[in-house]
Amino acid sequence: MPDSSPSPSQPILLVEDSPEDFETTERAFRKSGLKNPIFRCSDGDEALEFLFRRGRFADAPRPGVILLDLNLPGTDGREVLAEIKADASLKQIPVIVLTTSSDDRDVQACYNAGASSYIQKPVDLDGFMRAIERLNDYWFEVVILPRS
Repeated sequence: MPDSSPSPSQPILLVEDSPEDFETTERAFRKSGLKNPIFRCSDGDEALEFLFRRGRFADAPRPGVILLDLNLPGTDGREVLAEIKADASLKQIPVIVLTTSSDDRDVQACYNAGASSYIQKPVDLDGFMRAIERLNDYWFEVVILPRS
């Protein structure tokens, strides 16, 4: 029987418009020892093109987890989350909202829309790295996702 568990090399999609926040997040991933490839989309439209494999992203890999900022240029993260969870081929991918918004309405709306977690930036880097390590242990070693 073939192993159907996800590989630790499963890609992570980071949807983040701030180059500084992207660098901080990527650095935290690397420092935690996570070896998964990280792909970045800098706005919501680009994220949807990546996820739906349109245009230059026709050969994009299916991410194992999505880190999603809410406040993005163009299509915002709320709309991206709704599109992800409305699509049968994407809805099983865990989406972690990583945003500056502390608005209780955003928190509730994201969980209602199917977000797996909601993390407010700025994030304590040490705490975030510990969470990343746990995320790696859980999502990439325990959780079994359907093949895309």
